[in-house]
Amino acid sequence: MDQQAGDDRIGSILHADLDAFYASVEQRDDPSLRGRPVIVGGGVVLAGSYEARARGVRTAMGGRQALRLCPEAVVVPPRFEAYVEASRAVFEIFHDTTPLVQALSIDEAFLDVSGLRRLRGPALPIARELRRRVQAEVGLPISVGIARTPYLAKVASALAKPDGLLVVPTDGELQFLHALPVERLWGVGDVTAAKLHAARLRSVADVARLSPAELSGIVGRAAGHHLHALATGHDPRRVETGTRRRSIGAQHALGGRGTYAEADLALLALCDKVGRRLRRAGRTAATVTVRLRFGDYRRSTSSRTLPRPTESTTTVSDVARGLLRARRDEIERDRITLVGVALSGLDDEGVQLALPLDGEADPALDRTLDRVAERFGTAAVRRGSHLDRNWEPRSPVQ
Repeated sequence: MDQQAGDDRIGSILHADLDAFYASVEQRDDPSLRGRPVIVGGGVVLAGSYEARARGVRTAMGGRQALRLCPEAVVVPPRFEAYVEASRAVFEIFHDTTPLVQALSIDEAFLDVSGLRRLRGPALPIARELRRRVQAEVGLPISVGIARTPYLAKVASALAKPDGLLVVPTDGELQFLHALPVERLWGVGDVTAAKLHAARLRSVADVARLSPAELSGIVGRAAGHHLHALATGHDPRRVETGTRRRSIGAQHALGGRGTYAEADLALLALCDKVGRRLRRAGRTAATVTVRLRFGDYRRSTSSRTLPRPTESTTTVSDVARGLLRARRDEIERDRITLVGVALSGLDDEGVQLALPLDGEADPALDRTLDRVAERFGTAAVRRGSHLDRNWEPRSPVQ
C-alpha cells in the first residue's frame, strides 16, 4: 500500500513498525519457514507470522489454543539475542535517517523529519528510502505511517500492515479519523471500548460528536478529555528523543555477495559518515565496532577500544579497516552482503589535547571537510579511492 499525496499535504512525523517482528526474524534466518505459519514461543505465543495470524493466532494466546486454530504451524523457541541484534541494526537506520527518533519498543519508533526538507526532501521519499534500507540491510519488512501528528502516524502504520506505507494528508485528517472504529483511538483498551459501545459509540465520528463533559460521564474525566482531543484531530505530543544516544553507527548493503575490496571501500565512506555525525553531536568515541552480515544472514562483530576517546575520522577509519583486514580470508571465502561501523563509549567531555608525536590526525581538517559537506553535500569532497569505481556511497534518499 503506497498512498500518494502532494508534498504540501504531507506531515513530517513517521511511525515505523516492524511487521510480526520476532516471527519475521525467524523466517528471515530460516528460509524453510518463509510463507508458512510460524509461532514463536511454546506455552504462550510471543509472536505469530501473518500466515498464523490469518488463522486466528494472536500474541499472548495459549500455545495449545494457537495450535488448535492452526495445527500446521511451526513452533520455534524465541532467540532474544537475534531480535536485539536485528532491532539494533534497524535503529541504526532510523538514526541515520534523522536525529529525532523516539523508540516506543524494540520494533517501533517515531521519527520526526521536519528539519530535513531542504537537505533530503519531503517525508514521502524519506519513508520510502527507509523501508528500502530496512529490507535491503536487515532483511525485514517494515510498515510506515506518515502524518502531521504521532497519533495519526501510528494509526496509519497499523492500517498499512503488512509491509506497507500509508500517508494521512493534512487536509483529510478528520475524514480519515472519523471512519475508524473507537478501538483505534490511542488508549482505548477492552474496558474503555466496552464503555463506549454501551453508550452506542462505535466510530471515532461518534466520539467526536460528544463534548468532553459528555465523554467524561462515560469513561472518566481524564480519559474523556483525552479521547475528545484525539477524535477531533488534536494531539499535542511531539517526538521526544529522550536520553542521549549510546552509539553512532551506519551500514551499507553490498548487494549480492561483496568482496573484501568492495567492503573496504564501503567502510571508508561509512567512517566518513559516522565521523561527521560524531563531531556534529560534539562527542568523542572510545570504541570502534565493525559489523558484517553474510549471505545466510549470519552476523559477525569485532571491536577495538582506543587508548583515549577520539573524534578523528582518520583514527576511526584506521581502526575499522584493521578490524576488517583481520577477517579478510573469511570475507573472500564466504563473501558478505552488508558492512557496518559503530562508535560507542560516547563522551561529551571533548577531545583531550594530544602531543604531536601521538599520531592523532589534525581535527581542523575534519571540521573543514564537515563544513564543505554541510554546505555543498557529501559528494562535494570525496576520497580518491571512491573515484571511477563501481561502488558509490549512497545518499540518505535516492
